[in-house]
Amino acid sequence: ALALNYKLHIEETGLTTSPDYPQIFHRMPICQVGHEQELWAPSLKLAEAYDYEGELAVIIGTGGRAIPAASALDHVCGYSCYFDGSIRDWQRHTRQITAGKNFDSTGGFGPWMVTADEIPDPQTLELMTRLNGKVEQHCSTGQMVFSVAQLIEYCSTWTTLVPGDVIVTGTPGGVGFKRTPPMFMKVGDAVEVEIERVGTLQHEVRSGS
Repeated sequence: ALALNYKLHIEETGLTTSPDYPQIFHRMPICQVGHEQELWAPSLKLAEAYDYEGELAVIIGTGGRAIPAASALDHVCGYSCYFDGSIRDWQRHTRQITAGKNFDSTGGFGPWMVTADEIPDPQTLELMTRLNGKVEQHCSTGQMVFSVAQLIEYCSTWTTLVPGDVIVTGTPGGVGFKRTPPMFMKVGDAVEVEIERVGTLQHEVRSGS
């Protein structure tokens, strides 16, 4: 998954320049749930800052190593919506943000995969994240710093991509931890990630461990 891949999100974090290279982190299978399954808000004894991030997910269909950007989209099987739920308290423990991205059942994936032939250009899609029915993030995937093709090229340079791998492409501006005051999710909230020509991923937030 990608951090800092939209200019407005980079700016709202206080950075003045875009990164020179994609900022990569991993999400484990246990931290993700499917469409309409419950997201788990960590106990307030553990964390208080459960944030929302709507993103485009890219599913690899044909694997490879050192894939050039010019042919990278030929390796895509399809696209889906992704909810990159972030536990901001734990992200800040160190410079490595993995812990804050991998609490059980804090991320969402779905509602289905739209095949690549239906979306010839993934940089032309409208993306919205709604919290309790209100739009909190709204942008075009054309605003990515690193395009889908560039991300496939970069990732396949340091690891061999295989069918079924998923690249989650980063979130736009409007996240909760940069609001004044900060706005975090709580038990009972409903969140939706809608991407043009892909669909709408929906979840409710319930109490986790």
